[in-house]
Order: sequence, then structure tokens, then C-alpha cells
Amino acid sequence: MSEVAIRPRLDRADAEALVRGALGADLEFTAHEEFKDGFFNAAHALDLADGRRLVVKVAPDRAVKLLRYEVDLMATEIECFERGLAAGAPMPRVWHADPDAGILVIDRLDGAPLYKVRGDIPTDRLLALRKEIGAQAARFASVTGEHFGYPRASGRTMSGTWSESFLAMVNDVLDDIEEQGTALPRPVAAIRAFLEGERGLLDEVTRPALVHFDLWDGNIFVRRGGDDWEFEAFIDGERAFYGDPVAELVSLQMVPEEEFPSAVEGFLGRPMTAGEERRLALYRTYIMLILVAECKVRGFDAEQEANQKKWATETLERDFTAFGL
Repeated sequence: MSEVAIRPRLDRADAEALVRGALGADLEFTAHEEFKDGFFNAAHALDLADGRRLVVKVAPDRAVKLLRYEVDLMATEIECFERGLAAGAPMPRVWHADPDAGILVIDRLDGAPLYKVRGDIPTDRLLALRKEIGAQAARFASVTGEHFGYPRASGRTMSGTWSESFLAMVNDVLDDIEEQGTALPRPVAAIRAFLEGERGLLDEVTRPALVHFDLWDGNIFVRRGGDDWEFEAFIDGERAFYGDPVAELVSLQMVPEEEFPSAVEGFLGRPMTAGEERRLALYRTYIMLILVAECKVRGFDAEQEANQKKWATETLERDFTAFGL
């Protein structure tokens, strides 16, 4: 990984010291593993002598240059965990949460990310899992926020209407992209003007629902139970915000096309309306703009950066063309 990556560098002693500071100075540890897949938070697994298996997550240093929406993401993740768990969303137990220090200690899950094992799961079972995953994801949407937007201390994108918050969110990432000098399939000014024209559609959403917004298969854990597979839990709530529940379907759509209807059936219990389909495309535009902007700050290797930018740009091109933009 490039040295410009923003993930904190911690060794085993650092991770143990953080958990001791959070849960008790006399703790003994029997095993350690660093998760190196991520490019944002540091994540270390620690087995304790008392039988607990934990993960400690540590946010990037506050001095590190981040995208505008990424400020206070640990606080966002903690809120997503606490409110999601209270609503019955399957997530790991929280043992310690300190948003100011940027530290979260949670249970380690038993299973594996779905993308690593999906090839072992029979097609009919995988479709049944997609429906269950959709239904479990809907538990986040049962949580209502006080405002729309990101739940961070500055209140930068909070408002009383979904259109105002969503446009502030998108304009932040467009500001990041302009600042970077990164090219997009359409001029930034044209994208901003197009989105302004969608205010009426966005304001059909009147309840600020909790949206995890990162339920791709890397953040969905499943486990084998005998000869079968079962859904276990969701992880990584740092992209969460309060907005349109339909936005949850953006990441659930990052699957082979034939699997997505099962997720929609589980999440909504019905097909999407035409208005929901169009709003979903708007939210897909937002996440693709984030994926473009990330490439300049994550420290990806050249191949990963090229692949991510290509996928995101092609998706933007397809959706912009469908919008008539």
C-alpha cells in the first residue's frame, strides 16, 4: 500500500494498549491479526484469555487530509452501530466507543465476508440470502433521525428537507473532485444544475431514515451452518446518514443483476416505483462520485485506482445518459 494511505499504522502492542485502556489494564491477549484490506480505519483483531474475540478500530489522525464527508466518520459509525443495534439490525456487539478519540471496540464475527465465499453457496440459497439480507437491512431504515444528512458534530449537511441535505452532500464531493482536478464524464456545473432540478423528486422523502449506505458484500458476513449458509451480521457503518431508505439499495445492487430483485423483495416487500428507481439512480451517482474522489486520497496501487475509476466513471456515464444529461 502506498505511504499516502490514510489508514493509521499500529502494531500489536499499540492495539493491545488501546483495548487495555478501554476495557481493563489487566487483560491478557492470546492472538492478534491485523486486517489490511481497508484504506481508512485501522482494524486489529485480538483474542483475549477470557475467551472474548474482539476487533479494535482506529480512525485516521485528525490532521490527515480527508474528503469533506469523511470528517468525524468514527462518530458516524458509532451512531450507526448504537442506533442500528437498538433497532435489531444484526451488527457486532459494541464493547467500547469513543468518538472523540476515534476508537471503537466490537466483537469479532465468526463468519466471512460474502464476497469471499459466494462461490461456495448454491444459487438458490444465495438468492434466499439476498432476500434475508434485504429484510435485515430494512431494520436500519426503521430508525428515524432528528434531521436529514450526516450526523456529524458540525451539522454541515443537516437540514429539515432531504433535497437540501442530499444536494449539500453531493456538492461536497463535487467540491473535492474540483479541488483535485479530476475529470468527470460531464462538467461539474452541469451535474450540479441537473441535481438542482431533482429537488421535487427528492422531497417526496419526508422522514429521515437511517441509511448504512455501505452494504456491499465485503461488509456482509455469512457463516456455514452444517451443510447450509446463514447470514450473520453487517459491519462498517461509517458512511451512514439520515435520508431516503431507498438509498440503502445502492450498495445492495452491487451484485450480479439477477440477484438484485431478491434484495429488493426483502427490503421493500415489493418492486420499486418509477420514482424510487430514479431516486436510486441519483444515489448511485453520489456513491460513484465518492469512489472517483477516493482515488486521490486512499493510497491505492495504480491497478486498483484505475479499476475503481473506470467502473465508477462508466457507471456515471450510463446513468447520466439515461438522465438525458
